[in-house]
Amino acid sequence: MNIKAMTLPEMTAALKEMGQPAFRAKQIYTWLHKGVRSYDEMTNISKDLREKLRERYPFHTPKVVRKQESAKDGTIKYLWQLSDGNCVETVLMRYHYGNTVCISTEVGCRMGCAFCASTIGGLVRKLEPEEMLDEVLFTQVDSGQPISHIVLMGIGEPLDNFDNVMRFLELVNSPEGMNISMRHISLSTCGLVPMIDRLAEKKLQLSLAISLHGPTNEIRNLTMPVNRAYPIEELMAACRRYYEATSRRMHFEYAMIDGVNDTPAHAKQLLKLLKGLPAHVNMIPLNHVEESPLKPSSKEAVARFQKILEEGGVTATVRRTLGSDIDASCGQLRRKYSKEQGKT
Repeated sequence: MNIKAMTLPEMTAALKEMGQPAFRAKQIYTWLHKGVRSYDEMTNISKDLREKLRERYPFHTPKVVRKQESAKDGTIKYLWQLSDGNCVETVLMRYHYGNTVCISTEVGCRMGCAFCASTIGGLVRKLEPEEMLDEVLFTQVDSGQPISHIVLMGIGEPLDNFDNVMRFLELVNSPEGMNISMRHISLSTCGLVPMIDRLAEKKLQLSLAISLHGPTNEIRNLTMPVNRAYPIEELMAACRRYYEATSRRMHFEYAMIDGVNDTPAHAKQLLKLLKGLPAHVNMIPLNHVEESPLKPSSKEAVARFQKILEEGGVTATVRRTLGSDIDASCGQLRRKYSKEQGKT
């Protein structure tokens, strides 16, 4: 196991095998979760032990290959190169309540949503727990901004990488590490019903966000291939089971797409779908993706849609558009870089 993917008890056991006391493991764990790039930075660890660790447990850190900062709102978008040469995106967003980092969970994605740049080219591989942790750590280190909130809404489908994501959550929640509360973490899924049920069993106090983007099977079938495997009736039943297991209000992401899902009739269908379920709808102005013919809804359509939901008793907010001047749509920066490197 990669040393950065170890929990503190696992690291303690590993160091014990090397004849080291438990406090050494805690020292090393703390260093790793501060974002050091080599054992040489661990100044309270002997040179001899650092050499042994380097030999037995080598680790890599990501390299910034692109960094774009919005002149409008200070949002920073990173393109990180991993140890195997693959790249993923991470976005730092500033809000009044703190700094949020949006991380990727996979290199590419196999879900095939029509409005998303991340899925163009399919899935390359799943990220390891320590690679996800590095996205948070090194965004904090490079920006100099403390991270208080995390959203798993970047490249990839988090629940398609279930075990690695669960390990990452354990690491980032660790009191001896970054100690980011589960209540400050949001996980987004396009609707993998069996994995939603697995997540419910864990009773984590994170926020689960469902990428709904349409109130009917017809609309979701057109824009989200996952709906053919798990139709909207099955998805909503899983959401109700999740709420019963965790008592956590459900969040629904709804990209506003011109002429596809943004009419008053669609808003009324959505109200009917969410009836009786404590829910919050996050309306998202669609980011333009070069390869997609889909267009964002007008401001008037968004306002009308929001009014119908709120009058129907469902809380609905329009997500602030951040980073519109820095390839805001997830996957765009990675795709642009790949094209420049002669890759598709």
